[in-house]
Parts: sequence; C-alpha cells; structure tokens
Amino acid sequence: MSCSYNLDDAVRLSADVVNKIMRGAKAGEIPIQQPTKLRLVINLETAKTLGLRIPEALLVRANQVIE
Repeated sequence: MSCSYNLDDAVRLSADVVNKIMRGAKAGEIPIQQPTKLRLVINLETAKTLGLRIPEALLVRANQVIE
C-alpha cells in the first residue's frame, strides 16, 4: 500500500507560490501550504504473496487497486 499526495495538487500549489513571488511577495512571508488530497494505492498481488488480507472497506476507499 502507498499513501501519498496527489502530484497534480503539489504542482498547482508550487505554481501558486511562484506566481506570488513573481508578483512581488517576499518568499518568507508566504504561508506554507500542504496538499489536501491524498492518493491511496493498494497492490493486491503483493498482499496475496505476503499472505495479507486487505479489508473490503479499505479496497473501496483506494484510488487505485493493482490486481
């Protein structure tokens, strides 16, 4: 399983910071922003190889399930 930020959101946040700096804001005054959307990927093939059973409730919430 992997839980990470959504790359598209991270790029958008970075572009917003660059835009603010280009418009004259001081880098030290720009608040730190964190991605708000996370991505959950579950590899069922690896889980089966390791003898793990993934609950159905977790599989439903996953953004991607690799079979």
